[in-house]
Amino acid sequence: MSKNKKRVIIIASIVAVIGIIFGVCAIYVNDYYRADIEAIRKFVPTKTVSEKVLEDGTMLFGDEDSKYGFIFYPGGKVEYTAYAALMREVAANDVFCVLVEMPFNLAVLDINAAKGIQEQYPDVQNWYIGGHSLGGSMAAAYLGDNVDEYEGLILLGSYSTEDLSDSDIKVLSIYGSEDKVLNASKYENNVSNLPEDFTEIIIEGGNHAYFGMYGAQDGDGTPSISNVKQIYQTADEIIKMMKE
Repeated sequence: MSKNKKRVIIIASIVAVIGIIFGVCAIYVNDYYRADIEAIRKFVPTKTVSEKVLEDGTMLFGDEDSKYGFIFYPGGKVEYTAYAALMREVAANDVFCVLVEMPFNLAVLDINAAKGIQEQYPDVQNWYIGGHSLGGSMAAAYLGDNVDEYEGLILLGSYSTEDLSDSDIKVLSIYGSEDKVLNASKYENNVSNLPEDFTEIIIEGGNHAYFGMYGAQDGDGTPSISNVKQIYQTADEIIKMMKE
């Protein structure tokens, strides 16, 4: 076999491998949970709130001059608009909510998504950050370098691998009793990363997916309460934690 022919075969093989890698990546990032638009449309918060979508996709809920602000990171491989119902209900209790869109629906690709948001809304006095599942863990990671800028962290079906145990930040951890997606052993192993006085709430009958509205999630438990009820309960606990 000539050298030129060998070279062509090698180049062709490299191109083929690269093509396969790109193909696999494309399949992976396009395999995500879509927001249940109909369910979100039907959701009725306790009070009507204003909504706005910025050019970068960021969704704003409530009044920009509210005393409290909440930046939310969506769960991994979940369309961020799936959390619109939860944001509406939290905002209905006079909290300005900022729902950020993540690259390819993965918060790990933009841990610093919250950076600069607070400066845009100077009237908000007390900021909180949090998220669902992977989003919660990445929000905690961001908080690690920005503890002084926030009052608290809210974890939904999530845990913090960032050591926040020596901080005086308020932490609320909520998960459903039927959550089969959250890794229980990792959750317990990482509890030590939270301040000793953190608050843990277990929603009886709730599961992993019902913090958002995107249908059933693979491997999750069967809920015994409705999606709407879990969102209302979650919002109630968030508001209680912020305003106590």
